[in-house]
Amino acid sequence: MLTSKASSKIKVYYEVTKPKIWYLLVFTAFAAAFTAQNLYHVEVSPLTWALLIGSVTAGSAAANTLTNYNDRDIDALMDRTRDRPIPSKRIYPPEKALYFGLILTGISLVASFAINMWAGLFMAFGLADNILVYSKLLKRRSRSNIVLGGFSGGAPALIGYVAVTTTNLELGLVMAGLVFLWIPLHIWSLALHIKDDYAKAKIPMLPVINSEKTSVRVIAGTTLMMVLFSIVPFFMNLFHEVYLYTAIGSGAIMFALSVWLLVKPTERASWTVFKFSSPYLAILFIGLMIDSAL
Repeated sequence: MLTSKASSKIKVYYEVTKPKIWYLLVFTAFAAAFTAQNLYHVEVSPLTWALLIGSVTAGSAAANTLTNYNDRDIDALMDRTRDRPIPSKRIYPPEKALYFGLILTGISLVASFAINMWAGLFMAFGLADNILVYSKLLKRRSRSNIVLGGFSGGAPALIGYVAVTTTNLELGLVMAGLVFLWIPLHIWSLALHIKDDYAKAKIPMLPVINSEKTSVRVIAGTTLMMVLFSIVPFFMNLFHEVYLYTAIGSGAIMFALSVWLLVKPTERASWTVFKFSSPYLAILFIGLMIDSAL
């Protein structure tokens, strides 16, 4: 039995990895691998599955931990983030989180390269894009932070795909593209909801440096782009009506919500767009899995 103190410490380190974020990313990796396995009739060994889930979990957790470490000063300024483990000093000194993140990084790279070279390279790319490009270089300096830093979000799906096959690699890239296009609408709708918090920390998110009118237009346009792109897999002659109807149905709801935000830019509307965006992405990947299994 774990002591109460040890259990509490594990919970804190688990929290610093932002599990609500990596749950979805790990799911995209699993879904991409499952879909590829069905499409190309490849038998994936239990070891490969374990390495895939383990590497993406560790990699996503590492990226979140290290960005939390890097953002500890601005997190302390924002109401939404001031209670995170590092600014609240539940992890202290902060370097403990740094070492924890680096250990997770090493685990993710070793496990992904153990799958194959492509999985390892895409893992390294995803980590570098999130930790260095997004968090270190762009987050505090550029309005394009979430766009250029969004490539890392697509890495898990791509890793899942190449863990099974490199045949028709363009399909893996399309799956990664689904996540890449989803990230701006997800983050910008949240940023619109808490723009005062971002402004307080001087983070140049879209709603902070642009008017509300411009922001909701960009979010609506990004949502439309995402919805249209979500239909692309159907036209690759690999999927059928199940995925098409899934993409159209869920996309129609997502776009309707963004139009609601455009017409009536309220906190409730921006929060609803943000909250529905995660289930929306999950639904798309569930559609891919179901269609490929039929």
